[in-house]
Amino acid sequence: MSSKIEQLIDEIEEYIDSCKYQTLSNTKIIVNKETIDELLRELRMKTPDEIKRYQKIISNKEAILNDAKEKAEELINEATIHTNELINEHEIMQQAYAQANEIVTLATNQAQEILDNATIEANAMKDAATQYTDDLLGNLENIISHSMDVANAKYENLIFSLKGCYDIVKDNRSQLYPVEEMAEQEAIDKAAAEAAEGNEANKQQGPIDII
Repeated sequence: MSSKIEQLIDEIEEYIDSCKYQTLSNTKIIVNKETIDELLRELRMKTPDEIKRYQKIISNKEAILNDAKEKAEELINEATIHTNELINEHEIMQQAYAQANEIVTLATNQAQEILDNATIEANAMKDAATQYTDDLLGNLENIISHSMDVANAKYENLIFSLKGCYDIVKDNRSQLYPVEEMAEQEAIDKAAAEAAEGNEANKQQGPIDII
């Protein structure tokens, strides 16, 4: 769409083209002063309005450009912020991952240390219990050995005393009976003693199962 100034300029050009050349000239024309003045006056009158119109268009253009520039800057800022957030999130994730690995490693080391200490304590307790039990058994062994020695000594003394009594009794009996009767009595006593020893052996063996 052409402006009014352009239309007036076109009219001036058409008017000039319609004018006649001066005699013997190809560059000079004859114009009507009133007509050309009217066209120029109208051009002067329209020029401020057109200038304002162009200024308004330019202002609007600048406003549009400024608005577009502001929107572009906002988009750039938003993109920058979003990018920084993504970078921060990535760094946070990396830090969280590193912290998680550190925690897992620390927990593993602590668990292994606890297990090692528990194993050492268990082995120490086992060794102490074994040593304690061995000491008790050793003391019991000594007590039993001493008791056996004492019992054997007492048994030997008892046998020696009984043997002395037996000799005295035997000697006294030999004085009461002749030699033949004494030999017969000794045979009877021997048989009785053997029978008594046999009964004692059977008692020690326990009852015999009859199938």
